[in-house]
Amino acid sequence: MKYAVTAATGNFGQLAVKYLSQLTSSKDIVVIARNREKAEKLFPNFEVRIGDYDKQTSITEALQGIDRVLFISSQPGGKVDRKVQHQNVVNAIQANHVSFVAYTSFAHAQSSPTPLAQDHKLTEDMIIKTNIAHSFLRNNWYLENEAGFFASAKEAQKAVYWADNCAGWALESEYAQAAANVLTSSEPREVYEFTGKPITYQELGQATSEALGKKCSILQVSREDYIADLENKGLDHSTATLYASFQEPIASGSLNETSSDLPLVLGHPLTDLSAAIKKIVL
Repeated sequence: MKYAVTAATGNFGQLAVKYLSQLTSSKDIVVIARNREKAEKLFPNFEVRIGDYDKQTSITEALQGIDRVLFISSQPGGKVDRKVQHQNVVNAIQANHVSFVAYTSFAHAQSSPTPLAQDHKLTEDMIIKTNIAHSFLRNNWYLENEAGFFASAKEAQKAVYWADNCAGWALESEYAQAAANVLTSSEPREVYEFTGKPITYQELGQATSEALGKKCSILQVSREDYIADLENKGLDHSTATLYASFQEPIASGSLNETSSDLPLVLGHPLTDLSAAIKKIVL
């Protein structure tokens, strides 16, 4: 069995390769990346292939002889539209007669109202049309997404937010390990709603105080005031507005998910929230 991890030099890809190598021989794992030098430095004991989502020929050649693929979604905003990038990967998977693909998607991608889900829904639809066996790994929110929140709490003992709803935060490493487990599963399901326990920012703040061992002030502000706070910390308006938009899926309720899929696939409970925060901030 030959496995491939695409976009392998990103943090999620690195973690996925790490956990995949604990489940199968490194000789059976191909890491696919755009930058060979970076990939070979990160993965000295693995076969490295160049695969660029922007180029149909490149990603098609990279997937030759592969049986199972962990297809890690690209970041939006590239020079080539993400829908085109993902269609290139799906076409490459189909052209190489890959037997199974696990795709890192978004929570409830088929029905979510948030714009962030749109490209994921389209990609899921592309994969379904191929009739290739697949699993959609609908990842909720990585705890690492809140690095700024934690840093503010640590440095100023104060953190602000604007989204008044819940998210299912969990460590990125837990999502990546689950992805590796699904990729090697003999009977994978079609859909996994991967998430931590849904909590509010106030609850996240309480766990942050526990992790830091000191009381932190956690304040909800308006979206406009949140942007202003980021600008006061040195960000320009466009960047501050972009950062504020990251909380929109939380505000809309798109990440308020109670699934137990993640701990079930991992085979153990998720890392305690305060302990998980310590891994990030201490």
